[in-house]
Amino acid sequence: MTLDFLLKGGILTWPILLCSIVGLTIFLERFFNYRAASAKVHEQLASSIYHLVSTGKIAEARARLRAREHSGNSKMTPTERILREGLAVDPADRETLELVLSHSVSRELKLLERHLGTLSTLGNVATLLGLLGTVFGMIKAFMAVAELGGRVNASVLAGGIWEAMLTTAYGLVVAIPIVFFHNYLENRVEGIQAAHEEVAVYLVKAWLSSKQR
Repeated sequence: MTLDFLLKGGILTWPILLCSIVGLTIFLERFFNYRAASAKVHEQLASSIYHLVSTGKIAEARARLRAREHSGNSKMTPTERILREGLAVDPADRETLELVLSHSVSRELKLLERHLGTLSTLGNVATLLGLLGTVFGMIKAFMAVAELGGRVNASVLAGGIWEAMLTTAYGLVVAIPIVFFHNYLENRVEGIQAAHEEVAVYLVKAWLSSKQR
């Protein structure tokens, strides 16, 4: 597609193009963010944390997570942050622990959902801009017909209409991938959320096990 052909869609082609650039940027940023969030805490570390908690050695479990936090090798994963926050308090009962973990999981979910609303809006805006551009183009085409009076022929009218329809095509070409990206990311969020909730459940089970000893 040449630049000249692209410009035939009118001035609204540029905001549609901007929607595509911003949408792709958000998708790539969220995609790599979710891939990092999906990284499971090291199996040995997770197992050791659950074991230490179940045997009542919460202070030692905290020390292991603190060492991981200050290791400097990489940022803590969301799973590790949930474990750290769950162990940061000395709950007197199960309800308190579950409340703390629920808050931690909810906080991580909000971080994951950041920019998804913007991505959804961009898909709708691209479609509407395409339709608006077509309406403007049709108005211009029929104004030209009115100015020419009876001298207009079918080729003149058809030429104006196909140029007007270009913006609708551009809007749909941009909106369809954005909708796909948004749905894909939402499904990833649901999967990550389920994994985070599982971490919280395992920690509660380990804590209950320590109380039964």
